[in-house]
Amino acid sequence: MRYKIVYEKRALKELYKLPSKAVNQIIKKIDSLAENPYQTGIRKLTDTDEVYRARAGNYRILYEINDGQLRIMIVKIGDRKDIYNR
Repeated sequence: MRYKIVYEKRALKELYKLPSKAVNQIIKKIDSLAENPYQTGIRKLTDTDEVYRARAGNYRILYEINDGQLRIMIVKIGDRKDIYNR
């Protein structure tokens, strides 16, 4: 079963600002999340109940999973040093 990927508006804006090499790496990771959002290395953020973090090189993808609708909402995308501060 494949999950549907949905982006928040700000996540798309953040993605378009990144270098193309990083964008390709992030898109590959997001595609793999559609197959299995609970992969090895995926962590649930400690201060929230539903936000997960995936690594793609020096970048992080923050997302929420809705198992009932088989949907993944990409919330934020950014450099690992900045992603948690905003």
